[in-house]
Amino acid sequence: MTFLEPLMRQNFLEYASYVVVDRAIPDIRDGCKPVQRRILHTLFNMDDGKFMKVANVIGEAMKLHPHGDASIGDALVVLANKEFFLDRQGNFGNVLTGDNAAAARYIECRLTPLAKETLFNEPLTRFLPSYDGRNKEPEALPVKVPVILMMGTEGIAVGMATTILPHNFIELLQAQVHILKEERFKCLPDFVQGGLMDASEYADGKGKVKLRARIERAGDKKVIIREIPFGTTVDSIMASIEAAVAKGKVKISEISDRTGSEVEIELSLARGSYADEVIPQLYAYTDCEVSVNSNIVLIRDRKPAEMSVSEILRYLTEQLKDTIKRELEYELGQLEEKQHALTLEQVFIENRVYKKIETATTEEEVVSKVYGGMKPFAEAFVRPMNDADVARLLEIRIKRISQFDINKNRKDIEEVIASIKKARNKLKNLVPTTIGWLEGLIKKYGPSYPRRTKVTTFTAVDKKAVALANVKVGYDSSTGFFGTSVRGGEKEFKITEYDKILIITQDGMYKVVGPVEKMLVEGKVVHMDVFDEEKGFTLTVVYRDKDGVPWAKRSTITSFIKDKEYELIKDRQGKVDYLATDLLGEVVMSFMTRGRTTESRFELEALEPCGLTARGTKLSDNKASKVTVVRPPEPEPPKA
Repeated sequence: MTFLEPLMRQNFLEYASYVVVDRAIPDIRDGCKPVQRRILHTLFNMDDGKFMKVANVIGEAMKLHPHGDASIGDALVVLANKEFFLDRQGNFGNVLTGDNAAAARYIECRLTPLAKETLFNEPLTRFLPSYDGRNKEPEALPVKVPVILMMGTEGIAVGMATTILPHNFIELLQAQVHILKEERFKCLPDFVQGGLMDASEYADGKGKVKLRARIERAGDKKVIIREIPFGTTVDSIMASIEAAVAKGKVKISEISDRTGSEVEIELSLARGSYADEVIPQLYAYTDCEVSVNSNIVLIRDRKPAEMSVSEILRYLTEQLKDTIKRELEYELGQLEEKQHALTLEQVFIENRVYKKIETATTEEEVVSKVYGGMKPFAEAFVRPMNDADVARLLEIRIKRISQFDINKNRKDIEEVIASIKKARNKLKNLVPTTIGWLEGLIKKYGPSYPRRTKVTTFTAVDKKAVALANVKVGYDSSTGFFGTSVRGGEKEFKITEYDKILIITQDGMYKVVGPVEKMLVEGKVVHMDVFDEEKGFTLTVVYRDKDGVPWAKRSTITSFIKDKEYELIKDRQGKVDYLATDLLGEVVMSFMTRGRTTESRFELEALEPCGLTARGTKLSDNKASKVTVVRPPEPEPPKA
């Protein structure tokens, strides 16, 4: 055990680190998990402008990815359905219906123009050996768009998970422009499924969003679901509706699925139900409304990190500036080399330096004569001449020398110098250059990527308010049982699943219960009715304590613990003679004194409110043999 413990600890840490960094969590630099990066790099290497069999792409990607073809195929389908970087041909499944893609041998893909324009630049890419050392793969793609927020992703690693919601591509680019201009910005998720979104609790990617289906009224007796929330499918929405119908929470007579390229679920309403009532019930009881939590965890500097949306965008905007700077520096270097080569060629031919090598008999002498012949013109060179330059000059053919066009050569040099000047100017004004590049991308791709999810605010659906009164509960005094399974009793209620029933017995016990299946109520019930939790229940009770002394009190039941028993009479040692919700009436008490019956009266209007645990107002010091309440007569209706 002593030997195994450090070995297991080390192996587990290495495995956990590998899963976190190299499998499940995306890298902030290019927004890709390793398998996605390998797929994109493979497609770039294979690209010839034509569609390629996905099976072939998987085979090539396996040279870089050590986890088999299934993981590559699944990741490629997901990547294609993001609709940014892969053009599709064939059945890639359907995110709306949840249908799976066809087999890899039947479907084809290729890189989109957006992918070619923004994801690759081989001279700026750092390559690493593949898992078997036979090939090279990019450490990270030199991307120029915020891929990690465009695509969104989910991943589960050892001890951590990530959920990054997809955002609108054009809005992300606009946010980067605002960052470069030092202006305020805000980015919210956008989903391919469309629907409605309340992002008031998004908290810059550290909170959640509430999503709803887009539901239309088609008259009073029919509703149509046109768009569904992210994370659901047509099948899951229909299953949740059917479950709600089975539980009696929504009254729908027929569900028709007419989904094709767009969602269309038609709901025919049952008798007595109307669209304005059913739509809130669908949001309350089905997957037509869901909440999605955002938990942004990504790899930064080879370590997992938590970041907000704005932090990611600022990081990637700085990365974009650096990438454009490196591209311009590389371009400038290439242009200067071209200017140098054109200048050497011009001097070599115009000044007939090539004639000097005619008498040379050895290679060393040839090279020496070229150096000697070019030396007087060294001030015109972009940089000092080297052996590679000499070798290139010696490779010029006689035919090209004889047909050399001096004017064209000078024009070419002028064009290169102008391009160099332009590149240097861009480097000098890097922020405006970056803004211009982003605005060009927005103009080019803006029409292709409109916002699909409508941002709005939701008024929370009160489930209690829209619940149907479809639960029957009854009470049978002959058996003392109460509940949904009790039938034929003298009391029956039709309530919702959220309603509560207040029960008060003659011994002064009261409790608030829900629609239970069956329970025994001990003692005679003096009050049983639906309890209004918002208003509470104000009652006037007249009772005699264990000694028969009469009391009265006016109290209000507001708070309670469901199913817990409470006392209106101390220790439940007494008897309730009268209970009402108002203060109308006069208490008449009868006393037996020395064989004679006397009476005492008390007006209920004189009662002062008191707490539920208080005894109330003592109506007499003597034991009452009988207590009744005489209520005033009802006023006669006015004569016609």
